[in-house]
Amino acid sequence: MTNLFLIILNMSITASYVALAVIIVRFILRRVSKVFSYILWSVVMVRLVIPVSLTSSFSLLRLVQPERKAGTGFMEFVPQHIGIQVYSTVDAGISGISRFIQSSLPVAAPMASANPMQILMWIGSVIWISGAAIILLYSVASYMKIIARVRTATLVRDNVFETDQISTPFVCGFVKPKIYIPTGMSEPDLSYVLLHEQTHIRRRDYLIKPFAFILLIVHWFNPLMWLSYALMSKDMEMSCDERVVNKMGNQIKKGYSTTLLSFSLHRSGLLTGSPLSFGESYVKARINNILSYRQPSSWMVVGTMLVIAVFIVGCTTNPKPLQISSEPFSPPSYSGYDVDKLMKNKTPYVGNHVKVGGLIGGMPMPIGFEGKGIELQTKAQPYGLTIHYLMNDSTGVVSEGAISGETFYHNSILLLSLIDNVDSITYSIVDNTGLYDGATYSFTFTREQIDERLGEDVRHYAVDETNLKQLIDRLDGLPVSEGVKL
Repeated sequence: MTNLFLIILNMSITASYVALAVIIVRFILRRVSKVFSYILWSVVMVRLVIPVSLTSSFSLLRLVQPERKAGTGFMEFVPQHIGIQVYSTVDAGISGISRFIQSSLPVAAPMASANPMQILMWIGSVIWISGAAIILLYSVASYMKIIARVRTATLVRDNVFETDQISTPFVCGFVKPKIYIPTGMSEPDLSYVLLHEQTHIRRRDYLIKPFAFILLIVHWFNPLMWLSYALMSKDMEMSCDERVVNKMGNQIKKGYSTTLLSFSLHRSGLLTGSPLSFGESYVKARINNILSYRQPSSWMVVGTMLVIAVFIVGCTTNPKPLQISSEPFSPPSYSGYDVDKLMKNKTPYVGNHVKVGGLIGGMPMPIGFEGKGIELQTKAQPYGLTIHYLMNDSTGVVSEGAISGETFYHNSILLLSLIDNVDSITYSIVDNTGLYDGATYSFTFTREQIDERLGEDVRHYAVDETNLKQLIDRLDGLPVSEGVKL
């Protein structure tokens, strides 16, 4: 269930960016027929239904593509393996948002029985499925209540039924939709209502809206999806209103607006996927749209259709990588260090686990070792950083009963330079080779020791890349005098 939740979460994030784009384009096209705005929402529905997509260099999602999934058919903002990551990483596609999210995520505790993120993801999936079930049950109950009220309706003609149990006309049904009208409607009102509801039926809106509501139930935790559903419903109704005016002429605008106002329905509570009520909210906006509506010219229709076609392609495809190479990408390295990454993650506080994790990721991993998490000691001075490793291969690492500490030593110097307030760097190593009975070994480098060895405060090297490279150059002449005894 957690894996399914993560797939839904990534689809919802992708759809959110598309929904924002639709809202912007919808505002730009506010003067054209609302049927075009209605069509725009199809791209959001596609993103909510299909987790993968074709890639294209034209994709508008290039602006927010997660880097590790660039050029693939899946937009993965939250990684599927986030529950087992040492450093929880979320790539929201926008650096500022990503940093904010990551700063609030817990890191793995090496000695804990479960990663906190794994627990949070499980709790999130339980809340998600529970919320979806509650909304679904409420909607089904509401729909059954409506069906019960119109059960005694009388056939007027074709698929039109009349009943005194309702106060506003609506379309109801999934296989053979029926139009239900209240008793006592005047002939002019009836002509407007029937044309409006018949337009819904001809366009299959009686299926589209419930389907959109099912998607809303699945993605109920996303506020942008509720807004998108409301705006889509509004565009759906306005486009039907425009169809009535087109068919019956501008002279009916006043009468049609009066009919709409008389059947206005002010709902409270949860939105539902059906039925398609004639006076279903948005009455003021719909009347304003009816009165200001002008039938678009042919060139405007063609131009708008071209814009929408381009927009749909741009939003339903995933971005291709900007540079295509047969060689696997690797970050630039300076003596094994990713200097650019180190400078980006420089931090005054050891308590910033995201930055600290980024620093460790920019340094060479000791050969034969596997990272198993970090611990930050920030409760009281001296502040410390403990890095946990699993030793899987002792070849070339252990000599004469001692672990070669050169890589650890050099990495510690850079960490003490790049983290202003850290006082010590400790390494905790668990043997996984079977040669040393699974024992745990640890050793520590302090700021006082390093500053004394180099004869200066190493923090001044972190002012820029040039100075940091000078410090890296000095590391070759700073071997550890002896290894860590096993």
